[in-house]
Amino acid sequence: MDLGYRKDSKEALPFEYYLKVYRETDPKDIEKRTGLTYDRKTSSFYLRLMGITYQITHPDFDVKHIDGEEIGWYPLESKANARILVLRFLNEAVAAPSSGRFLTYCEIPWGEVYSKQFNGRCINRLAFGFGNKPEIFTEIMEKLGARRLNDGDVSYELEFMNDLQLHIILWEGDEEFQPSAQILFSDNFPIAFNQGEDMAVVGDVTIDMLKALDNLK
Repeated sequence: MDLGYRKDSKEALPFEYYLKVYRETDPKDIEKRTGLTYDRKTSSFYLRLMGITYQITHPDFDVKHIDGEEIGWYPLESKANARILVLRFLNEAVAAPSSGRFLTYCEIPWGEVYSKQFNGRCINRLAFGFGNKPEIFTEIMEKLGARRLNDGDVSYELEFMNDLQLHIILWEGDEEFQPSAQILFSDNFPIAFNQGEDMAVVGDVTIDMLKALDNLK
């Protein structure tokens, strides 16, 4: 099976490692830990990612979207960072409900250590990508089925993955101030993903999705 990774790709080795773990893991264990539905007739899990439901086979990790035709871009079928992140979720995550509290990146385990990198990698990219385009941001978030909030100048609650929610907040720039942004994580994220790097990848994957849909316009 062609996985779409060159041998010299920096994603190739981690993908191959996590794929090997996934193939060796009993799907009953994955189902029990993550709460995902496992269809034994098709040997598949069903997972939601930013408004799209994907069918993921076990043990092959063949991925295809089964809804979301109106969205038009499917990161779990093509983006290395999204595929590795979901494999890590399937291999390691434990499902837990959120208390309703949302956390800044600094409040998650190891977040303070990597906050500067997260700000440059995600917050600034979000702010300068959409801080001066609130109408486009709004249109994209509505397309993804996100829920409008009252924070900042424009903000939404987006289900990133099954029962894992993000608050994405923008403040518009003007002649005096640059645009700014914030990403908050529902407090069950650190249970599903136990490394700060994972949450940074969540930010990457989310912003990649927003930019891809902007480019499709």
